[in-house]
Amino acid sequence: MTDHSYDAADIEVLEFDAAVRRRPGMYFGVGSGNPKLPANLLCAVGRHVLHPATNVAREHTLRGLLEITSDSSFTISMDQPNAWHDPGAPVLGYFGSLLGPEWWLLAAAATLSRQVTVEMWCAGRGLRQVHTGIRPRTAPQAFHPPQGSGTSVSFAFDPAYVGPHFVLPAGLEDLDLHGPHCSEPAGSGHVLMRDVRRGRAAQEEVLHR
Repeated sequence: MTDHSYDAADIEVLEFDAAVRRRPGMYFGVGSGNPKLPANLLCAVGRHVLHPATNVAREHTLRGLLEITSDSSFTISMDQPNAWHDPGAPVLGYFGSLLGPEWWLLAAAATLSRQVTVEMWCAGRGLRQVHTGIRPRTAPQAFHPPQGSGTSVSFAFDPAYVGPHFVLPAGLEDLDLHGPHCSEPAGSGHVLMRDVRRGRAAQEEVLHR
């Protein structure tokens, strides 16, 4: 019998997007071929709105709109209270992206996407950035923003990764955006989920106030 000691040569260091794509179950509970993945992705993104990092907002105080635009694309928008420091722009996150670790589940969903568009705005200034996965195609570009402060992220999932049978669910009322371990009292926030896929009557559900 030959002993094998575990050392640095046995450690494989993966960048964030490679780690998510190799083991999506660590982020979404199931693998890429599992039929539950579309629903789990929606839940993960909506859950991150209601349970943001503490430097973003208190739990259950943000309001979000999750809009399904096709079987493999959706947009999440939220009234994130951005507090940009000098020179008046957010600190860039993964690979120079507008998405940083404070939105790690949105960033994880981005890694499974062929195109992601991130918009952030605060105090009359807006920035937009288009990505392939989580990797930016360009530096953030200025755009004319809506009033207030917020963030919007649009995902179009990569069919080469998620497979041809990936379809976002229609039964929105069955989605659980809290999970079994949430013990926080209800707050002022909620997520409005809207299905506007072509050929379907618009469906809306307000989940988890």
